[in-house]
Amino acid sequence: MLKTFDLVLIGVMTATAAVTYTIKHRAELKLEEVHRLEAEIKLEEDTIDLLKADWALQSQPNRLERLVKAYDDELQLQPTQSTALVHAKELPMLKSDVPVPDVTEAKAGAKGASLAGATVTTKAQPVPKPAPRAEPEDDADEIETGSVE
Repeated sequence: MLKTFDLVLIGVMTATAAVTYTIKHRAELKLEEVHRLEAEIKLEEDTIDLLKADWALQSQPNRLERLVKAYDDELQLQPTQSTALVHAKELPMLKSDVPVPDVTEAKAGAKGASLAGATVTTKAQPVPKPAPRAEPEDDADEIETGSVE
């Protein structure tokens, strides 16, 4: 009897040791993965910092001015006129702001009208248009940037 109990305990201890080793091994793998991800994050942060520094170098006003002067004949750049910019009131409305006509009213009216032979007039809300822009003083060589109609 004692030998059987000893064998069962040895089996339980062996199984417990195997489970403990498996858990430890998985934890070590996860820790390696965490270290690898931290290294990737550090590399990405360093890359972002490097790109920001490069952007600061590339967009320096002195450098841009030198480039404009060097490529002036090819690019023919000119300052933007204040009249070439679009005002906020000239922009078209958002799609969500456009009033939607009542479709059920129109369908019901159309069915009744077709039966009676009369024409149906539905009340659709008018779509507001942007206010017209004031005419610029100098109209020569200006590009029209009005709103979409």
